Amino acid sequence: MGKNNFEGSIPTDLGKVSRLGQIFLDSNKFSGSIPSSFGNLTVLNGLYLSGNNLNGTIPSSLQACHGLEVLDLSQNNLDGKIPPQLLNGLLSLSISLNLSTNRFIGSLPVEIGKLKALGQLDISNNMISGELPGSLGSCQSLEFLHLQGNSFNGLIPSSMKDLRGIRDLDLSRNNFSGDIPQYFEGFRYLENINLSFNQFLGAVPTGGVFKNATATSVAGKARLCGGIASLRLPVCKSNESKGGGLSRKMKILISLVFGFSLLGVVVLLCLLLLGKKRKEAKLSTSGNSVLQVSYATLLKATDGLSSDNMIGVGAFGSVYKGILADDRVVAVKVLNMLHRGASKSFMAECEALRNIRHRNLVKILTACSSIDFSGNDFKALVYEYMDNGSLEEWLHPSTKAEDVTGAPKTSSLIQRLGIAIDVASALDYLHNHCETQIIHCDLKPSNVLLDSDLNGHVSDFGLSRFLSKPTTIVSGNQSSSIGIRGSVGYAAPEYGMGSEVSTCGDVYSFGILLLEMFTGKRPTDHMFSDGLNIHNYVKTALPELVLEISESLVLQEGTANVAEALKQSRLSVRAQKIEECLTLILGLGIACSVESPTNRMDTSDVASELQSIRRNLLG
Repeated sequence: MGKNNFEGSIPTDLGKVSRLGQIFLDSNKFSGSIPSSFGNLTVLNGLYLSGNNLNGTIPSSLQACHGLEVLDLSQNNLDGKIPPQLLNGLLSLSISLNLSTNRFIGSLPVEIGKLKALGQLDISNNMISGELPGSLGSCQSLEFLHLQGNSFNGLIPSSMKDLRGIRDLDLSRNNFSGDIPQYFEGFRYLENINLSFNQFLGAVPTGGVFKNATATSVAGKARLCGGIASLRLPVCKSNESKGGGLSRKMKILISLVFGFSLLGVVVLLCLLLLGKKRKEAKLSTSGNSVLQVSYATLLKATDGLSSDNMIGVGAFGSVYKGILADDRVVAVKVLNMLHRGASKSFMAECEALRNIRHRNLVKILTACSSIDFSGNDFKALVYEYMDNGSLEEWLHPSTKAEDVTGAPKTSSLIQRLGIAIDVASALDYLHNHCETQIIHCDLKPSNVLLDSDLNGHVSDFGLSRFLSKPTTIVSGNQSSSIGIRGSVGYAAPEYGMGSEVSTCGDVYSFGILLLEMFTGKRPTDHMFSDGLNIHNYVKTALPELVLEISESLVLQEGTANVAEALKQSRLSVRAQKIEECLTLILGLGIACSVESPTNRMDTSDVASELQSIRRNLLG
């Protein structure tokens, strides 16, 4: 119900809807206090009340919401102190605590250190004073820490050196004093740091984020020196940080000259900064369409990344079944950061999936890039869970691949044909209908996932590549620095000779996939040796031996075994039609997997041909 024009008080009866998982009442005109009845919502996961006219204090009853991961009360008129008992009770806060732009007073409670899984803390633009508690260093999952626009004073506590996952740190417009901590240089994830308008003195560090003048702000005071040249700070004297070396008169003169010279720039920066922060605050309150998860959230959802929840293992990591706090079932792909190329694979998959939407592509819900409780890199992708696992499990059933009845997984001819059409449609979209052409580079049965209706969804874009100019063929003398793309048996032969990736490589993989789906044989089967491969095996058998090479399939139509019917009555119309369709399907697989890239079919033609075969079969 966010972003409307609702007025008056928030109805207290909302507290009676005990199974509410999330409440979005942000960006309205609600007034009055936060209902204490919200404390009855024990399964509440997210509470978004930002951008209203709420007043009074935070009700202590909220501490009973033990499953709360997001609490956003920003941009209201709330006052009083931040209740320590609230922080004691909400240890589940793992995504965000946003109390910014209110009228809170007093100090930041030491209990803040108990929120060890918290990813974002924003208490900016209040009237909070005193020194930062040393316990803040215990919040080692923090990625965003915004404390600007308050009255904090004193030194930055040394315990903050433990916040190694920080990406955005804003301490501006306070009264912090002393030296800028040198350990900020070692925060390798730190992308932005704003220390302007404080009482810091001495040398500005030059390493880490301080190398980037656009990511560092130290404006507003003349007691700092050093830093990189583009910051235009005075050169440090040997005793500058101790306050000696310059007379008081000289310091005042330098302050005036330096201050006036930067006045215009400072005003401009402040205006830009305020605009940016307001935009960010608005986005943070309206970003409800994107699922936000932290390391702690995923750890809890997968029962500590338990092996019992593992549903797959790939080249760059493992996939786990997880259940989020709102009972949503997801698939969590956790990257093995010790594996070379895992970080690049993570970025490739994020880039590939962030702007593409198709019914036959696996849906990514969100990504998590953070550190674990030991300070190690942690990267994970969260996908929509597919009830029927991978195509690999259906093509090659085992005791581990059983349906709910306990029987091995099987699929009919028409189901397999439908899955093949789904995969071809996904490739056609990636190759011909995206703004930037995308090459998957690793198409194989384990990367085709099946939903509850056995619809196919292409997954795992960890090796995908973007082509700024659509292309289908590249010459073989164009060497590639990326190595062989794909998996053994499915990778196009030209990749092994150094050719760059192209849509033809995906077509080859699809052709092999098609042959495997309708013969039941893997391209890596032990029978394929001494020059014999699955392509030649099928090509030699067509059309006379099409039924023999498809014998291993469980082809069912209702309760009748079609494969047996074909053997008994090759002359029946239905039997002839199925034999004809199998021949056409395998023929397509042959046409897609020829050795020469220039002779392979286009994905749009492949999808069209398969749909025509299905119409004929059903007709």
